[in-house]
Amino acid sequence: MEIGSAMEFLGGVPLLQRLPSSSLKKIAELVIVKRYEEGQYIIRQGEVGEGIYFIWKGEAQVCGTVNEEEEGRPEFQLQQYDYFGDGFSASAQQADVIALSKLICLVLPRDHCTLLRPKSIWNADKALDSCPLVESILHLESIEVNIFQGITLPDAPRFGKVFGGQFVGQALAAASKTVDCLKLVHSLHAYFLLIGDLDMPIIYNVQRIRDGKSFATRKVDAIQKGNIVFTLMASFQKEEHGYVHQLAQMPAVPKPELLLSMEELREKRLTDPLLPRSYRNKVAAKEFVPWPMEIRFCEPNTNTNQTKSPPSLKYWFRAKGKLSDDQALHRCVVAYASDLIFLQVSVNPHRARGLKMSAVSLDHTMWFHRPFRADEWLLFAIVSPAAYNARGFVLGEIFNRKGEHVVSVTQEGLLRTFATTNQARNPTTSSKL
Repeated sequence: MEIGSAMEFLGGVPLLQRLPSSSLKKIAELVIVKRYEEGQYIIRQGEVGEGIYFIWKGEAQVCGTVNEEEEGRPEFQLQQYDYFGDGFSASAQQADVIALSKLICLVLPRDHCTLLRPKSIWNADKALDSCPLVESILHLESIEVNIFQGITLPDAPRFGKVFGGQFVGQALAAASKTVDCLKLVHSLHAYFLLIGDLDMPIIYNVQRIRDGKSFATRKVDAIQKGNIVFTLMASFQKEEHGYVHQLAQMPAVPKPELLLSMEELREKRLTDPLLPRSYRNKVAAKEFVPWPMEIRFCEPNTNTNQTKSPPSLKYWFRAKGKLSDDQALHRCVVAYASDLIFLQVSVNPHRARGLKMSAVSLDHTMWFHRPFRADEWLLFAIVSPAAYNARGFVLGEIFNRKGEHVVSVTQEGLLRTFATTNQARNPTTSSKL
């Protein structure tokens, strides 16, 4: 059996969709094709099977259950993408499995069933503590086939609440782990509903809206304390040939190697005489937590949060460390990073001395045009064309170093001015509104 055909079939098995794409490729290379005639036993009760059986074509029935009157129930009828067997112990089977028609199974031998237990959803062999921080942030625990759990790591960026990019990245990760790995996200639309609690796990409940030959659609709800705090819709597509054009032009900016990192820029600003002493003291007193993304601004900036500036920004960014090769991970990383410095651009023209402002994301939309690596430099060009009715709108274009337009991003957020410090520090509601 060709590896490509095996990959295409195995990618539709829910049990396998949560695995790293590298694990699925290995499984496709190792499975053995088994053929059965109608009425033939696949596994007999009391015998030891060969591993995990995945039904590729045909139907089978489970017999010899505890209550034989229930054998006709749908859950005991097996069909394409169903699986059975025991891959982790040589224990005797508890029931017969009999072919109801001509049947083809792909069998993963027991010796290789450890592939079903990867160290993370992104990498089969690499432990989380040796992965880049952003990859660990986007790791989820699989609770059920369509339910995942994420947490806020102690060394992840914190802004007094769950970071919006964490919701987007983790929800997209959950959705990605319920589709064929040959299908990659091409668009997502998300809404931020309630403030997330940093100290509580986040449950991501995935709904399989549609599975087609070329496209798949998923809806993900992020849940805390029984409430939906964030929701995302994502569409996935298999790669195919088609028309290509690009109107967007990458701005002329310095190379990232010539620019200062955020950490270097912070140290420089602490002693910059062009900045007010009060601002420098405030920066020095504030705890600095390094981000999992490396960011380098393209233009020198002596502005503070008290001075106006144009509603535009350009910066290079990439993940710190080398990421696993799963392309789905790279899209989740950019989804995560796209909310780090984005909506703030809409606030720039309205800053003033003594004015306290709040910017809160309301919705977030992304379109992924081309493949890319998130651990290589990407340029984010952002503008805010409008703000009205306490809402700011920002849009961004992301380019790789070749000048290819790889991602488009838009967001609308709530912009409010606070009259007093107490109001800013003591919000009266847990809603984002």
